[in-house]
Amino acid sequence: MNMANDESTIKASEFKAKCLKLMDEVAETGKEYVISKNNRPVARLVPYRTRPASLFGIDRDELEILGDIIEPIDVEWEFDSNRKS
Repeated sequence: MNMANDESTIKASEFKAKCLKLMDEVAETGKEYVISKNNRPVARLVPYRTRPASLFGIDRDELEILGDIIEPIDVEWEFDSNRKS
């Protein structure tokens, strides 16, 4: 196995022999495995994560609003409509 970050590469034959153990490890630790066949990656074993029903409010406990976000700020903005990006 190649140990790099949270992802390791494992041969398909080795994966077949250790499949259930590796699935438990992935579920417990979050570690990911790339499964290779003939030295080519063919699949990835990753932990199952449920997606939220909606992205609305996903960061509600992570963000904090400081100050007044409604009032206009007293800053002059410049804009050049002829500028090419």
